[in-house]
Amino acid sequence: MPTETMTGTKTRARWAALAVLLTAEAMNLLDATIVQVAGPVIHAELPGPAADIPWFSAAYTLPFAVFLITGGQLGDVFGRARIFKIGVTGFALASLACAAAPAAGPLIGARAVQGAAAALIIPQTIGLIRALFDGDELAKALGTIGPVMGLSAVTGPLLGGLLTHAVSWRAAFLVNVPLGLAVLAAARFLREDRARERPRLDVTGTALVVAGTGLLVYPLIDPAGTNRWLLAAGVTLLVVFGFHQRRAAAPLVEPSLFASRGFPAALAGSLLFFAVMTGLMQVIPMRLQLGEGADVRTAGLTLLPLSAGLAVASWFAGAKLVPKFGARVMFAGLALLLAGILATAGGVPGALALCGLGMGTFTVPFFTAALRRVRPHETGSAAGLLNAVQQLGGTLGVALLGGLYLSSGTAATAFGVAAGLTAAAAVAVAPLGFGGSGRRSPRRRLSSHRGR
Repeated sequence: MPTETMTGTKTRARWAALAVLLTAEAMNLLDATIVQVAGPVIHAELPGPAADIPWFSAAYTLPFAVFLITGGQLGDVFGRARIFKIGVTGFALASLACAAAPAAGPLIGARAVQGAAAALIIPQTIGLIRALFDGDELAKALGTIGPVMGLSAVTGPLLGGLLTHAVSWRAAFLVNVPLGLAVLAAARFLREDRARERPRLDVTGTALVVAGTGLLVYPLIDPAGTNRWLLAAGVTLLVVFGFHQRRAAAPLVEPSLFASRGFPAALAGSLLFFAVMTGLMQVIPMRLQLGEGADVRTAGLTLLPLSAGLAVASWFAGAKLVPKFGARVMFAGLALLLAGILATAGGVPGALALCGLGMGTFTVPFFTAALRRVRPHETGSAAGLLNAVQQLGGTLGVALLGGLYLSSGTAATAFGVAAGLTAAAAVAVAPLGFGGSGRRSPRRRLSSHRGR
């Protein structure tokens, strides 16, 4: 075979492999959001307490969050392509179990398996892309992740509403089965990759963080408030986890990340922001369907302005605002989000679009600022921890805001807490926005030049 033909074949195989990885990313994001709209319909068909509704989402995001870093370590040890295929297989089987669930309990259990399987899939993506591409092609390949993630996040609630309305809520899970089979069939294009130095697994640390976060989330969803004492137990276990990480020979997270205030501020900001973002996308469909009697299609379409605003603002912030104003754009995003929450509580038309604009304006400068000062050897741990805290924040938001709505019978309390959390997020990320944006003002550049 001529060299030119062989090169073309290898190039096509690499991009085919990228398509496999992006499809798996999309499956995860779709499944994280697709149930937010369908939850009340599932509850109506699978009788049980109303507290089951937030669990349909939280049961997925909680194991995804706590096993994410461990999933990355498993890829380092046993091979990223191998763990990726195991994760996709588990995800497809768990999706089938969700679709066939006869009651709420089995559905919640299958959702937990889905989340754990997603934690095996997602950490492998970046490593496998780096094994496939280099140079300019690597930049192009990595650049495709953002649009795919954004499109999946935008279409998830809408797709969930339309599928549930046209067919059944079970179809929202069954859609993952052919996607998973297609990914597995095309996974032959992936090149095996693993870390040169295999890390040791921190089993104790993983057990502590799983137990601690589980005890933290469970009582927040309980509308009766009879298990609030579990919150203290969860916090205690997470504190023990922190001390364990400082002494562990092979910790889950890089301890040097906490040497300065910047990265802890990023973690706190991520936790608070994604609690608001995901919690709102849970409460709004619940209010529409349980409180106002809207159907699932209407609930899905109602979230469309929020998703569209998020997509437009993300592009505009990345292309125009961040290059000009730096990390300070975050605070404009949080101000827009706060205004949108208050307007939504008051029933103002277009309020959800304002929420979406705020979310999109915040996320781009936030992640840039959060990882700006991370050193090369800390990048993997920082990205994994930031992603895990993002998912944990989403879980806590669903639990807290969803639980408040169910216990009070009105969305006003949930919106009020969301507004407070947004203000707290602005305080938390202050070190990122005012600690230097990575750009010097013209006056500083001039004075610096004169001093030479």
